[in-house]
Amino acid sequence: MIRCPRAGCAGALDQDGFCDLCGLEAASRNVSSGQLTGASGRTDGVGTWSASSISASGSVTGAVSLRSSSSGRGMLGVGLVEVPPVPYRDPTEVVLDDPQVPESQRFCGRCGAEVGRTRNGRPGLTEGFCPKCGQRFSFTPILQPGQVLHEQYKVLGCLAHGGMGWIYLARDMAVSGRWVVLKGLIDGGDAEAATAAIAERHFLAKVEHPNIVKIHNFVQHSDELDTDSVGYIVMEYVGGKSLKDLVKQLRVDEGPRTCMPVEQALAHAIEMLRPLGYLHNAGLVYCDVKPDNVIQTQEQLKLIDLGAVRLHDDRAGAVFGTEGYQAPEVAETGPSPASDLYSVGRTLAVLSIPFDFRSAYVTSLPPVSQAPQLAEHESLHRVLSRACHPAPARRFHSAAEMAEQLTGVLREVLAASDGQPRPATSTNFAPELATFGTRPRDHGEVLEAADGAKIARALPAPIVDGSDSSAQLLATLGTAHPAELIDALRKAEPTVEVQLRRVRAYVALDEPELARQEVADMPEHVWRSQWAKGLTALASGKLDAARRAFDSVVGSLPGELTAKLALAASAELGGNLADAERYYGIVWRTDRSFVSAAFGLARVLLACGRRPEAVAVLGSVPATSAHFVTAQQAAVRASTAADDAEPTMAELADAGDRLERLDLDGARRGRLESELLEAALAMTSTRDEEELSPVTVLGCLLEEYSLRLGLEERYRALARHAATQRERYALVDRANQVRPWTWV
Repeated sequence: MIRCPRAGCAGALDQDGFCDLCGLEAASRNVSSGQLTGASGRTDGVGTWSASSISASGSVTGAVSLRSSSSGRGMLGVGLVEVPPVPYRDPTEVVLDDPQVPESQRFCGRCGAEVGRTRNGRPGLTEGFCPKCGQRFSFTPILQPGQVLHEQYKVLGCLAHGGMGWIYLARDMAVSGRWVVLKGLIDGGDAEAATAAIAERHFLAKVEHPNIVKIHNFVQHSDELDTDSVGYIVMEYVGGKSLKDLVKQLRVDEGPRTCMPVEQALAHAIEMLRPLGYLHNAGLVYCDVKPDNVIQTQEQLKLIDLGAVRLHDDRAGAVFGTEGYQAPEVAETGPSPASDLYSVGRTLAVLSIPFDFRSAYVTSLPPVSQAPQLAEHESLHRVLSRACHPAPARRFHSAAEMAEQLTGVLREVLAASDGQPRPATSTNFAPELATFGTRPRDHGEVLEAADGAKIARALPAPIVDGSDSSAQLLATLGTAHPAELIDALRKAEPTVEVQLRRVRAYVALDEPELARQEVADMPEHVWRSQWAKGLTALASGKLDAARRAFDSVVGSLPGELTAKLALAASAELGGNLADAERYYGIVWRTDRSFVSAAFGLARVLLACGRRPEAVAVLGSVPATSAHFVTAQQAAVRASTAADDAEPTMAELADAGDRLERLDLDGARRGRLESELLEAALAMTSTRDEEELSPVTVLGCLLEEYSLRLGLEERYRALARHAATQRERYALVDRANQVRPWTWV
């Protein structure tokens, strides 16, 4: 028994190096030594699966890429985050001097039973037959250094041992001596099976993608001592580190519970989805997505170990996968694109969260209380929840869709880390063309809160799904008046897009009951249906129902800002200021084109008594926005807003400077200036003269005499702009009231 090395843990490590108590993997002490740790294979009781685990500084779990003059630059980081490059590793440095498989990692390749173990003091055999199923096993390398395979590939040595046997490094003597990797396709013992396996796998040679290991050839080798035949897949060599080894190295350097920074883990997951999408479009499934099978070399990712790749409609072949990463339905229904996306979600979770993914949470995520990363990044939690949903139909529908949502989450994470916006064009929603809660107020509250109906009409519209059968019809209607649009769609096929357009038209016509009738016939578990329900509930004043519907949309589209804007508005109207602040904040921090979010966030902050923060938010509306002047006026008025704490002298001075920079007409400027000077005068009445600093507000010193003179001047100027005689008299009276006492 080997004790778990983590401080405070009394558990023991199993044969794969995972603690039986805390469930976490022990940090390898040979990560940077060039030593490789073996492999393992098991059965899940229903189908057979193989898990090869090769850890080393130059780890190759199946192999990839010729060293060439290329820089190795890829799309890793999608132009948003810099991922540290991993240097290319010379393959000769990772060849094993003494290739052996530890007894704890010897399993039958057919049934997964333990084989080759010490019994009654007798050392375990490296060759023999499985006592459970009779399958022959051998942990002795078949190919030896210097041996030439297929009169072309000269073996240099062993790299690692996987589920199909030893993995070898070789030179391709027919093509400029390039490095290649030889990986067994099937265990020895059946020449016909080996030939059939090679024939079945020839479709892999057609796979051409920069993020997938290149298959060069398929060959057979017959042992000279007997007639056993082994089929080998010949792949390019990739020098770098697997994602598993990158995490292991972090744990060696920084502590046992260290994971990748969330932004880097997201960048890796996004990059993984590119080759998976390519395979899915070609009718293939990868089957065994996990950190071991993804190598980073320089600034590029590669999927390696194509031994488990199969045709999507293949229902006869063996089922491959790895515990903790494999989707729960695979054992019964087989792999699919949905199960690959599930594995990507699990890989992202393992890269970014330290948790027991092989036992306690083998098919679930840890609670937020145990994973601070999920608490800190709600959108990460939501994207993992959808990707790893038990029901395949509730997961992302394609690798492209999942990559888009992950990219949106990455933009949120980065914006939260440094405060710099990361805007992007959505493929699901149109830009914010109309706004809510941004109308200027001349009197009363600082900011106007729009009602539910106005918000429902102003929220950005979903972009029509091009695959919908009515997409072309809807395109011809363009911006037709809602009443005309309803007439035009009266006899149209009731597709989701048609129903959604009708709902929006009824909301625009202030006909919530008709909208509710339309929503009742829309399908469940479709985000557009939930969006329609949210709009209808919002327009009807049913705020709890609106919040639930929009929360469902956010769950389906975790990286979509428009969905969070709708959820924030519902929360604000429902009085849940904490949720409103959180979602308004995410939207505004990430994309400054959502001006409604800025005004909404400012309203919430003011309601919570956080005046300086509200002023800062309004002040961050860019000068290029059509609402810039309105936001600046609101910021000035917010500086004087009634609060538990009166404005500071610095706040009043800053508000005066802000106002002086605005280009306003005489009446609006006069009203704002008089409000600001009134607030300054009220403040001076509560302070002793020695407490006041020699700052000025709109050219007036912060002392009573100067402020009264300034106010008198503003009120008399306003009187000249008065629309009615009564208003003019009232302003003159106020000017006389505030003017300082004089002898004249």
